[in-house]
Amino acid sequence: MTNTVLTDEALDIIFRAAHTATAWKDLKIEGELLENIYNIMKFGPTSANASPLRIVFVKTEEAKEKLKPCLAPNNVYKTMAAPVTAIFAYDTEFYEHLPRLFPHTDAKSWFVGNDTLIKDTAFRNSSLQAAYFIVAARAMGLDCGPMSGFDAEKLNAVFVPDGKLKTNFICNLGYADPSGTHARNPRFEFGEVCDIQ
Repeated sequence: MTNTVLTDEALDIIFRAAHTATAWKDLKIEGELLENIYNIMKFGPTSANASPLRIVFVKTEEAKEKLKPCLAPNNVYKTMAAPVTAIFAYDTEFYEHLPRLFPHTDAKSWFVGNDTLIKDTAFRNSSLQAAYFIVAARAMGLDCGPMSGFDAEKLNAVFVPDGKLKTNFICNLGYADPSGTHARNPRFEFGEVCDIQ
C-alpha cells in the first residue's frame, strides 16, 4: 500500500482534462494494450472480490456490423468510427468462482438461490469495475466514450447469447479527434451534493 499522491498532470489525464469522446482519430488499438488496461483495472476492489465484469471488445469490421443494429441511431456514427467498443457485461453466475477468488470463507453460499442479491451484486460491482477500466484506459493514453444508448436484448442475443451474461453498458475506446470534443458541461459543486455528518 502507498500514500503517494498523484501529480496534477496525472489527475488531469484521468479526470479533470478528460472528456467523453465522440469523434476518433484513425488509429488502431492493439489487443496487448487492452490486456494491459485489464491487468491494471482488475485490482480495483469489488464486494467479496466477486469480480463479475466480463468484457467483449468489438474490434473487427464483422463484429462492428453486428453491433450496429443494436445501437440507438444517434450513437451509430461515433461507435462505428471508434477503433474498439467495449461491451461491459456482468456474469450472473459470478458466485461460482468465489471459492477461487474469496477462498477464506464460503462466500458462494451467500448467493446461491438469492436472485436479488446476485443481480444487485453483479450489477453494482460490474459498474465499479467498468469505471475502473475507464480510469485505467485514460491512464494508459486512451480516450473513452461510455454510453447506454443501445438495445440490451438485441446486444445480448448477438454477443452473449448463453443468457449467463447481461450487458451493463458499452464504451467506445480510441484516440479522440479534438474537433469532435464538446465544451465541458457543468458539474455540481461539493456543497450542492455532499453532506459531511
